[in-house]
Amino acid sequence: MVFALVLLFAVVAGLVRILKGPTAADRMLAAQLFGTCGVAIILLLAKGLDAVVLLDVALVFALLTALATTTFVRRTWYAGPEEEGSDGEF
Repeated sequence: MVFALVLLFAVVAGLVRILKGPTAADRMLAAQLFGTCGVAIILLLAKGLDAVVLLDVALVFALLTALATTTFVRRTWYAGPEEEGSDGEF
C-alpha cells in the first residue's frame, strides 16, 4: 500500500505538469504518466487485496493509455524536412 501512495504522489506531480505544461507534448506525457501509474497502482492493489478482477481492469487501462498516446501522435504528426512531399498518411 505504501508503494501505491508513492505512485499516487507521482500522479499529483503529473497533474501540475498538465496544468502548467508549456506544450501539448508535455501535457500528453503527463497523461501517459497517469495511465502508467494508474495501471501500477491497480496492480499493486490487486496483489495487496487479492482481487483478481483488478488485473482485468489494469489490462483495460493499459490498452486505453496506449490507444490515447497513439491517437495523440497521429493527430499531431507534422511532416519533417525529409517528408515534405508526403501527404502525412501512415
